[in-house]
Amino acid sequence: MLRKWEDLPEFMRTPEVRPYWEILDKKRGQLAAKRAFDVTAGTMLVALLCPPMAVIAVMIKKDSEGPVFYRQERVTTYGRHFRIHKFRTMVSNADRIGTAVTAGNDSRITKVGAKLRDYRLDELPQVIDVIKGDMSFVGTRPEAVRYVEQYEPEYYATLLMPAGITSEASIRYKDEAKLLDAAEDVDRTYMEKVLPGKMKWNLDSIKNFSLSAEAKTLVRTVLAVLGRDYQ
Repeated sequence: MLRKWEDLPEFMRTPEVRPYWEILDKKRGQLAAKRAFDVTAGTMLVALLCPPMAVIAVMIKKDSEGPVFYRQERVTTYGRHFRIHKFRTMVSNADRIGTAVTAGNDSRITKVGAKLRDYRLDELPQVIDVIKGDMSFVGTRPEAVRYVEQYEPEYYATLLMPAGITSEASIRYKDEAKLLDAAEDVDRTYMEKVLPGKMKWNLDSIKNFSLSAEAKTLVRTVLAVLGRDYQ
C-alpha cells in the first residue's frame, strides 16, 4: 500500500516526487485492487506455467554451464533492494565481464538465451516476485542499483509503486538492446539517451494511473511480443 508522505524515505520526500504521490494518494482503492489482482493472477499463473518453465530450465542447463536463474539485485518500492528471478540468458559470469544492460549483439548471450529474449520468456519467473510483493504485473521495470543511484530527483517517483514485469516504456523500448548496439559506451548511452526516454513513459503512467490503463498495457504487451510495433 502507498505510504503516508511523512513515512516515505527521506530521499523521496522532495518537491519533484510530491505531485506523483498526491495523484496516487487519491487512488488508494485502485492500488489495493491492483495488489489483489497481482496475488490472484500470479498464483494461478505459477500453477499454469510450471510445466513450460521446467522445460525451459532443462534447455538452459543443456545449453551452457551455470544456474537456471539469474538473480541480479534490483530496486523496487521505496528504494528497497531485492534479487529478481529471471531465466539466465547469458553466460554465468556475465556481470563480471560486461555492463548491467545488454546490447542486441552482446556476445554474452547464449543460444537458448537469445530465443528466450525474443519472446520475453526469460521473464516468466518474475511471477514469483509478483506474488512476494517485490514486483507487480505492470510498473516501471526494476533497474540495477548502480543506475538508480544516478537517478534525477523526479525519477524517484517511480519508486512509489512496485517495479513491474511490463510497462508502456518497455513496450516502446522493446528493441532497447538494438538501440545500444552501436554505442561505444553502453552504460553512458543508456543513462543519457535511453533511460530519460523510458522515464517519460514511466512518469506519465503514474500521472494517469488506473486499473483500465494497466489492463490496456497488458494487452499491448502481448501484441508487442507477437510483433506489433508501438513506436
